[in-house]
Amino acid sequence: MFIGPLFTREALTAPRRVQHFAVRVLAVAALLGLTLTAWQVIVGSGSLEGPGELSRFGAVAFRLVTPLALTVAVLFSALLSAAAVSQEKSRGTLILLLLTDLRNHELVLGRLLASLLSVLVAMIAVTPYYLMLTLFGGIDLRQVLGAVAVTAAGSFAAGSLGSTLALWREKTFQALALTAAVLFLWIAMGEAIAAGVFGRELVGSSAAQVAAIVSPWQALQAALTPRFGEAPPIAGAIATVTPDWAAGAAFSVGLGLLLNVLAIALVRVWNPSREARPMGGPQTATQSTEAEAPSSPSADADAVVRRARGQSAEVHRVAGQRREVWDNPVLWREVRTWAYGKKVLAVKAAYFVIFCLAAAAVARTADAESTLSAVEGVHPLTMAIAPVAVLSLVLVNALAVTSLTGERDAKSLDLLLASELTAPELILGKLGGALWNTREMILLPLGLCGYLVYAGATTGWESLLLAIGFTVLTGFAGVLGLHCGIIYASSRKAIAVSVGTLLFLFLGVSTCMRVMLALSGSFEYQLPPFLGAVFGGGVALYAALAWRNPSTAMGIACLLAPLATFYAIVSFLDAKPSLAAIATVLTFGFGTAAMLVPALSELDVASGSGSRDG
Repeated sequence: MFIGPLFTREALTAPRRVQHFAVRVLAVAALLGLTLTAWQVIVGSGSLEGPGELSRFGAVAFRLVTPLALTVAVLFSALLSAAAVSQEKSRGTLILLLLTDLRNHELVLGRLLASLLSVLVAMIAVTPYYLMLTLFGGIDLRQVLGAVAVTAAGSFAAGSLGSTLALWREKTFQALALTAAVLFLWIAMGEAIAAGVFGRELVGSSAAQVAAIVSPWQALQAALTPRFGEAPPIAGAIATVTPDWAAGAAFSVGLGLLLNVLAIALVRVWNPSREARPMGGPQTATQSTEAEAPSSPSADADAVVRRARGQSAEVHRVAGQRREVWDNPVLWREVRTWAYGKKVLAVKAAYFVIFCLAAAAVARTADAESTLSAVEGVHPLTMAIAPVAVLSLVLVNALAVTSLTGERDAKSLDLLLASELTAPELILGKLGGALWNTREMILLPLGLCGYLVYAGATTGWESLLLAIGFTVLTGFAGVLGLHCGIIYASSRKAIAVSVGTLLFLFLGVSTCMRVMLALSGSFEYQLPPFLGAVFGGGVALYAALAWRNPSTAMGIACLLAPLATFYAIVSFLDAKPSLAAIATVLTFGFGTAAMLVPALSELDVASGSGSRDG
């Protein structure tokens, strides 16, 4: 096969796992739950009258579920592809694959499509559900085709991005962080073009048309818009004969192909990296030859033996001053050495660029007369601050989970557990290292809170509450990453569950709120389906985070987290920042303690290195 044996093996073995079928069931169940929520709001309030109202419901429901499906597909495509390649590198199996007769395209495309298999089967399962919604009316088959095509193309581009960056970078965190940063810039670029930041017209077309080509999210909006009559001209030859969403899907596919061509051409240049290449060659041989004869008759016997073996007396001594190791050697390594490679500076540089863009948006929006509590709905400042804050939490979480999965893949975690290190030293050392190495991603958003006070956009009390809530969420994100790294033996599964939990808490709850705002009606008709969605999300969190090591504390934390997130967001929008801060601190502080305490006391049991009976 052109794709190669890597994809063939994944396609044959994936149906043997329960997760292969659970992904499809959960994808359709989530979209069905949102649709039922919308149905309960409209029908329960008695506003459904005749075929016209039914068609309106179908169109509104379709507009609610498709953006969520696109966002989840794109994010998990990039996440899973980057994690899959990084796992091959961490375990040392990528070098073995390079030694086989696999050709470059079989290795790159096979690994990419194998990691995207779960996303592909979920999209195949969701497509009939889209077609079912057309029975309500208000939806054209071309809109369904556009939504599926844009989602597939965007997922392919995002997966190609994650795979290429993971093949390029050596460390897992570098690959995940750069992937998240580039995706953020991709989304921001599309939204900025659509908002007219670069002008109302670009390359002979309107900003909305260009944004639909560049961004899958804008292309989806174009696909969902009913068209009547002849389409207006768009820049480029392909856009003159195809709608906006088709040009956007073609752009995403072209971008993915370009990234894969780059990866195929350079996969053996990037791998093995210089860290894995043996240091030797003519220079070492010359030094060995010169070392065979002692330079002085008075050299001692040990020096003669070392030189006869081609060694130097300086081999076992580190150049420069000897550094004292702290009482916690794990924390010392994380803080005082380049534990995640020097290329982590590229990640920080990319984050700094994103932060500057967000800060510019905040400075443009903030003025002395506007306050967060004085504006109904979502304040523009929130739209500028929230994305960069969520990105910071995701990066902290990614570094925390990869700090442990990297040790497991390198076969060093069991050695650390067998040493004299205590569980608190290991866990607190890894947590402190994750927070230290992402300090810029924590301090810069906190500094932005201070700027809001200086600009008069918020009061000092509101900014203090915002900073406290962000600090608590940062600790929660770090401990969540360590918790998933401990309980899951597979790096891909640990990363997917850890980052997926954060995305669910922010993206899933925000989507439910979007449903309630889009279908505004009587609150008593919206509450039951929403509580059902929150309960289902809590059960899913418990299954992902506490099924292996169940506890009452984890059960309470998993059930309260979605509800508390909803309550905090509603309180914030309702100009009650104190209540939002209290809900955030109590719920996520409790969740942090529920995950941290067992890790500090029963790390060997939680990681599978010990026995409950022993």
